Amino acid sequence: MFHIRPIALVVGTMLTTLGLAMILPILLDLAADNHDWQAFFASAALTLFVGIALIFVGREPEGNGRTELNIRDAFLLTTASWVVMAVFAALPFILADIELNYTDAFFEAMSGLTTTGSTVISGLDRMPPGILMWRALLQWLGGIGIIVTAVAVLPMLQIGGMQLFRAESSDASEKLLPRAAQIATVIGSLYMLLSVVCALAYYLAGMTAFEAVAHAMTTIATGGFSTSDSSIAYFDSAAIDTIAIIFMIIG
Repeated sequence: MFHIRPIALVVGTMLTTLGLAMILPILLDLAADNHDWQAFFASAALTLFVGIALIFVGREPEGNGRTELNIRDAFLLTTASWVVMAVFAALPFILADIELNYTDAFFEAMSGLTTTGSTVISGLDRMPPGILMWRALLQWLGGIGIIVTAVAVLPMLQIGGMQLFRAESSDASEKLLPRAAQIATVIGSLYMLLSVVCALAYYLAGMTAFEAVAHAMTTIATGGFSTSDSSIAYFDSAAIDTIAIIFMIIG
C-alpha cells in the first residue's frame, strides 16, 4: 500500500515552489507592458492553490511520528513529481498568446524540466520576456535535479529521503549520502553561485542583463534553451561561446 500523505506533501511543496517561480515572468511582462502577465498570474494562482492544498492534505497528524517511504512509494513519488510539475508548468504556454496546444505546451514544459533542450516554439526573437524567462527557469529548476530536491526537502518534512535517491540513482547501497540534507544544501549553493558568475560573465561579454540571466540558467543546467531561434550563434561572439563551453562543463 502506498503512503499517499507524504507523497502529496512533497509534490505539493514542489508545486508551491513552481508557483512562486512564476512571479519573475509576471514582473518581467508587467515591466514590458505585455499582457501575458495575466497568463502567468492565473497559472501561478492555480499552481499555488493546488500545491498548498496538497501540503495540507499531506500533513501528518501531530504525534504520528516519522514516515518512512518504501521503494514503491519512491517510484510513485519520482513519477508523480515529473508528471505533475510538467502539467502545471505547461499552463503559461497554453494561456499566453503563443498559440500552443496542450500537447505542445506539455512537451515544452517537460523538455525544460528534464533539461532535454528540445523545443516546439519558433520565433523566439519576437517572444515576450516572460515566456523566454519561464523556459529558462524551467531548465534551471530541472537542472539541479530531483535527487537534490528530494534529499533536501524530505528530511525537513521528516520523511525518509534515501529511498527516492536510490530509485533515481539505481544504487543499492544503504548509505549513499550520510548527510543528505547538508550535501544538498552545498550543491544548491554552488549551483546558485555558478549561475550568478555565469550571468555576470555573459553580461561582460556583451549580452544584455536579461539575455545573460536567461542563458546563464540554461547553460548551468546544460539544457540549451535560448532567447533566440539561432541560439548562442545569434551573438556571433567567441567570448560568449567560450563562456558557454566552460560553464556547461562545470555545470
